[in-house]
Amino acid sequence: MNTSAVKILLALACILTIAGCATIETQKIPAEVPEIHPGLLTGYLEPEVLPNSLALIPPPPADGSAALAFDEEVSKKNLALQNTSRRELATQDANLMFPEAAGTFSCALGIPITEKQTPHLYMLLRRTLTDAGLSTYTAKNHYQRNRPFMVNDRPVCTPAEQEALRKDGSYPSGHTAIGWAWALILAEIAPDRTDVILARGRAFGESRNICNAHWHSDVAEGRFMGASTVARLHADPVFCAELAAAKAEYAASITKGLMPSLDCDAEAKALSILLH
Repeated sequence: MNTSAVKILLALACILTIAGCATIETQKIPAEVPEIHPGLLTGYLEPEVLPNSLALIPPPPADGSAALAFDEEVSKKNLALQNTSRRELATQDANLMFPEAAGTFSCALGIPITEKQTPHLYMLLRRTLTDAGLSTYTAKNHYQRNRPFMVNDRPVCTPAEQEALRKDGSYPSGHTAIGWAWALILAEIAPDRTDVILARGRAFGESRNICNAHWHSDVAEGRFMGASTVARLHADPVFCAELAAAKAEYAASITKGLMPSLDCDAEAKALSILLH
């Protein structure tokens, strides 16, 4: 098959994936969703249909490989950001508990995201957090890769969680899978803000490098698992119904002129800090 044909098939696959929700009959959104852990709601996907990270991603970089050397180089450079506002933002990004985590993409989206003002959008973020996060665990549990702080003995953004992180495999990054899944979903809700939303999603994953909690390759494959999860979610009727409701909430918020309550200028300045 020639290159042009392959590109056409890939484009058609993308269109079908994006249009997936439009072809599925809307199903009633549940009024209540149970927790599977304190503060963590049940996802939209049953465990047996979650993307299998062990089957989808390659093993982590081997000892002595160029990929591992690059991981170590990126890690070393990110340690230089410890006393900066970018590190402070990375610390905020580490918090996946709601309601705090709801504001992560508020500036990128241009509206407040709260349980009261945008309940379906709020629920969408909470439930897809579970789906994207759990998608990483077949590989995490199999490889049990050591995290950067376990190798370089330098601090993490969240010292209180350090012992728990030691027992949780580094590869791939669950935080990154969650952030990238959120970015893809929000870009669908607000296509006019795609660039800024995806840039924030990329930065969310990079925050894990800055926090000394993940290697570069953990983050790269975390994005892959986030995208895999979103692709599967588009075949779920409840997710599709919630997505449609969230789009309506976004449109209503724009019409009302609602603005984020966060300091978006400070966030932009922190995100502008780059490694050299």
